[in-house]
Amino acid sequence: MTAIDVKARVVDSVCPYCGVGCALSWVVDTERNRILEARGRDGAANEGRLCVKGRYGFDYTTHAHRLTKPLIRREDAYPKGALSWDDNGPRRPGGPVDPETVLPHFREATWEEALERVGQGLRGIRDAHGGDALAGFGSAKGSNEEAYLFQKLVRAGFGTNNVDHCTRLCHASSVAALLEGIGSGGVTNIVRDIERADVALITGCNPTENHPVAATFMKDAAANGTELLVVNTRRPRIADYAAMYLEIRPGTDVAFYNAMMHVIINEGLTDDAFIAARTENFEAIRENVQEYSPESVAELVGVDAERITEAARRFGRANAAMLFWGMGISQHTHGTDNARCLIALAMITGNTGRPGTGLHPLRGQNNVQGASDAGLIPMMYPDYQKVSDSGARARFEALWGRSLSPEPGRTVTEITDGALDGTIRGMYVLGENPFVSDPDVEKVRKALGTLEFLVVQDIFLTETAEFADVILPGSAFAEKTGTVTNTDRRVQVGRQALQPPGESRQDWQIICDIAERIGYPMRYPDVSAVFDEFAAATGSYAGLSHEVLGDRGRWYPCPDPEHSEGEPIVFEETFPRGRALLVPARQSPPVEATDAAYPLVLNTGRVLEHWHTGTMTRRSAALHGISPEGFVEIHPDDAAAYGVADGGWVEVTSRRGHIRIRARLRDRVARGSVFIPMHFREACANVLTHPAVDPVGKIPAFKYCAVRLEPVVAEDRA
Repeated sequence: MTAIDVKARVVDSVCPYCGVGCALSWVVDTERNRILEARGRDGAANEGRLCVKGRYGFDYTTHAHRLTKPLIRREDAYPKGALSWDDNGPRRPGGPVDPETVLPHFREATWEEALERVGQGLRGIRDAHGGDALAGFGSAKGSNEEAYLFQKLVRAGFGTNNVDHCTRLCHASSVAALLEGIGSGGVTNIVRDIERADVALITGCNPTENHPVAATFMKDAAANGTELLVVNTRRPRIADYAAMYLEIRPGTDVAFYNAMMHVIINEGLTDDAFIAARTENFEAIRENVQEYSPESVAELVGVDAERITEAARRFGRANAAMLFWGMGISQHTHGTDNARCLIALAMITGNTGRPGTGLHPLRGQNNVQGASDAGLIPMMYPDYQKVSDSGARARFEALWGRSLSPEPGRTVTEITDGALDGTIRGMYVLGENPFVSDPDVEKVRKALGTLEFLVVQDIFLTETAEFADVILPGSAFAEKTGTVTNTDRRVQVGRQALQPPGESRQDWQIICDIAERIGYPMRYPDVSAVFDEFAAATGSYAGLSHEVLGDRGRWYPCPDPEHSEGEPIVFEETFPRGRALLVPARQSPPVEATDAAYPLVLNTGRVLEHWHTGTMTRRSAALHGISPEGFVEIHPDDAAAYGVADGGWVEVTSRRGHIRIRARLRDRVARGSVFIPMHFREACANVLTHPAVDPVGKIPAFKYCAVRLEPVVAEDRA
């Protein structure tokens, strides 16, 4: 087919993958309802750049596995259980869920029948057992409008605050520490402000693979004189551009950063004027770090005292220093303590509120910032207003016309526990796949199987959907219009390029349809009216609208949206809580120690080509072609000790389960550690991970569990 044969139009939108929020344009074949090409636009976050996922990962929208009709579980398919999975894992090796193994257990239904069934199921549990017997998992892959409506439905319709989403699995501990320390969960400076930094600390993250376009600006900054200090347990590629790379042992972040602060304080590298004017509790920090000298922690963290001292001096002497971190900081049982250390490090050196400074936890999914802003978390209304605050509760009761619960709801893992003990009886899951994404898959499997009623709304059959009573076909990102908020706090409009296939519907409208069926009507003329209600209920988004956002978007806060793009740097003079609270943290042992039986530490994460549980990217031909299967990365010295060959099959076992997977011998992973990406269901990393959570952020410890590794002979692989 030549270009002249195609009736094409260009639609400006936003990339649906990571939190960088790259502006792009889709070239659409209008006759065949498919995207032909993705082009980078000159957006504030990307300057025309795209990564491999943004440029090539769009064909999942037309994949043959798309859900196109509502489905109801057949009566003979009870009791519920995993359909494509047994005690040894997926029944078919390779690839995402195959509908042929699942669809025989469901029948097609009309929308009216399916919605009525959903209404009966959710309403019946609420009326018989109270709203707290229900829960909802929303999605950071959806829009701000969908997130706002979803949490409104759960709170005002179900009558509970049991609503959460994947921020609980990525940056909940960071947000907890930021809210405690400065009174805001958002970043203080945008990614591209690194161009004005003398030093940038990049810790617990792998931006070249997880935030690739952001990483290009980091590399540009390094080429122009910014010193990168990269700290990690597994060498990320950004370390190739670093002035210093420091490989610390897993779980020793608190000791390492306390040692840096020890040097900075004892050598007089603090910003005393900033400390006096804008912080409180500094003396507690000073006292706490005295026992964390570089010499005293060097053996624990695995870094020479001289190198810890050098890193501290580089950071402390910088006129402008920025801090970036990822899930290597947050996904620990001490994740909140890790983030507290980084906040204190920035504050004692006066590195916030100015160009080239600030705190920036790199957000994972495309709208994890916006979904959190919109209230898709159990203890906060939109804009982080506490559900326990009577004034905030009164405002939302007036806005939503219902009495609201004053009790904070349950988090993702607490909802799983509730399903197991019978206190959570019904769930509504929108665009999430906890079966694969949550820790300890066997525990999640049992929990999903105990639910009296489960409705799943998605674009593909997922492992979670296999437990559903009703499955509702939603719309892909390219099939809807709505706003998303990136890691920089930039609010942008994603515009509809395609029509949803078959009978699938817009997700925001499905949420409203369900609300109608449970007796809480939510009616809006269009999606922009939903945004207007959300923005009016917040201080952060006040004044913004779809029309004002235009094609480029705005940073929030944006006091004058008609004449300004918003504020890329915030808290120049004060913090939302007034003075920053400095909170001392102490090194704590891991939740699960290694021993002779389980001598290796497992770290999980992502690869460049894939996303989350692979639902979208493993159905993209180019991305699947580049990265078709999972792997376990092991240091060559460890591999030699265990008799493992590069490319050979191994069995990885934890105290919770085991998987079989190919080995990759790489010296980027530290001795004593292994790395497994989370995307591949046939080698599901979360079969192994520990369900323990940080006591404050309630985030699981995905970055640390004890495992062993054994080679598998070919005849035993089947």
